[in-house]
Amino acid sequence: MYLRTGTRKSTQNYSYNINRLKEKVETADAILIGAGAGLSASAGFEYSGERFDRYFSDFKAKYGITDMYSGGFYPYQTLEEYWAWWSRQILINRYDVEIGKPYKDLLTLVKDRDYFVLTTNVDHQFQLAGFDKKRLFYTQGDYGLFQCSKPCCNKTYNNELVIKEMVKQQHDMKIPTELIPKCPVCGAYTTMNLRCDNSFVQDDGWYEAASRYKEFVQRNSDANILFLELGVGANTPGIIKYPFWQMTAQNENAVYACINMGMAIAPDEIKRQSICIDADIGMVLSELIV
Repeated sequence: MYLRTGTRKSTQNYSYNINRLKEKVETADAILIGAGAGLSASAGFEYSGERFDRYFSDFKAKYGITDMYSGGFYPYQTLEEYWAWWSRQILINRYDVEIGKPYKDLLTLVKDRDYFVLTTNVDHQFQLAGFDKKRLFYTQGDYGLFQCSKPCCNKTYNNELVIKEMVKQQHDMKIPTELIPKCPVCGAYTTMNLRCDNSFVQDDGWYEAASRYKEFVQRNSDANILFLELGVGANTPGIIKYPFWQMTAQNENAVYACINMGMAIAPDEIKRQSICIDADIGMVLSELIV
């Protein structure tokens, strides 16, 4: 269960909170990072606006789609069109993309500390930035993986080569039929390894990462730990936000820090242990590493 009483935004001075957070980063025995979509948005990887129009103007004109998130759920008429959409989305968010500066700054901030990252992001930015793979738990999947659509087994498959080929060969918003991917085990069509229903495949790598996350939390249950939440919204608060609130409330040595434009909140029960900064994540991280 999560804390049920009202939440509040911080009214404290911005510079004061920056200094508090900087001090906590330097003195904490451990740092648990919880990262949501707001971190990648701060890096410039927006799913709407000019970036969307640049890559999906044809889908916008035909179907009225205005952002990448909703476009991923559109009931396309054929698999050829479905994969034309998804191959573009995966390419620009997973393969043909630079490393976001907030991710590089975050690594600079914690690389010499005992840290772990729990994230709902699926864009591989943490790996691209150089974070230790054994300190990462991607709970919701990865744009770079396929799985069986049934699914027939708990296996995932790297999709880089076929995704790039789909983008290269697509024409008139369709890929060639022969490029539609199929499960190598049972022959059914594959889909992305993204958690959207109960068919999501948790492969061996997922369970290994989950075990390392559990061990990190247990090892630091009473420690001087910083729960650093970055860009977590209201879509899946039960994965990062509510557990962070609970663990802070259960540990008097813990501090909960939330950096989120327009959503920097904490429950009254942990107000004394909280640092809420209502500002752009990238800007705050750049100030923390100065």
